[in-house]
Amino acid sequence: MSEKQRCWWAGTDLTYCQYHDEEWGRPSHDDRHLFEMLCLEGAQAGLSWITVLKKRVHYQKVFKGFDPIEVANMTDEELENILLDPGIIRNRLKVYGFRKNAKAFLVVVEEFGSFEKYLWNFVDDQVMINNFSSAQEVPTKTEISDYMSKDLKKRGFTFVGSTICYAYMQAVGLVNDHTTDCFRYQETLK
Repeated sequence: MSEKQRCWWAGTDLTYCQYHDEEWGRPSHDDRHLFEMLCLEGAQAGLSWITVLKKRVHYQKVFKGFDPIEVANMTDEELENILLDPGIIRNRLKVYGFRKNAKAFLVVVEEFGSFEKYLWNFVDDQVMINNFSSAQEVPTKTEISDYMSKDLKKRGFTFVGSTICYAYMQAVGLVNDHTTDCFRYQETLK
């Protein structure tokens, strides 16, 4: 995998490279996937993304495939048991935040018909394509992520600061921040 030119952050770790090559920056319109990524980006707060990525499969298992209805209905007892599990990041606020976000997510789905419709409104249903040639040019937040963060918080979401929202926008393809020297940059323009 290392023969391809990738974005600086992908490094050489196989898990990271696979995530970069197959998922990061691809436009997602699947509500389950959008919910999963929102949860995982929140779990990453204060940590490195690779830490979360390496625990992703286990997160999928204990959080019932990130089905928002299932997660919204998890009991305190279930969440307390998850907090004992070394396969996840055992932070009480983050774990309970998954359930809180699932409930808020379902309210958004009720209002907009899908979370995808709500989310893509922030970018007028078009991928924002940037032309950054270096890591130093890529922002950590923008006016749009600021607005998204405020709106999500107003709707009851947690772990959705502007920096997390921008990372989320990158991850689910609302914005194309592959650097111009990355092989995925040209692919995303098609």
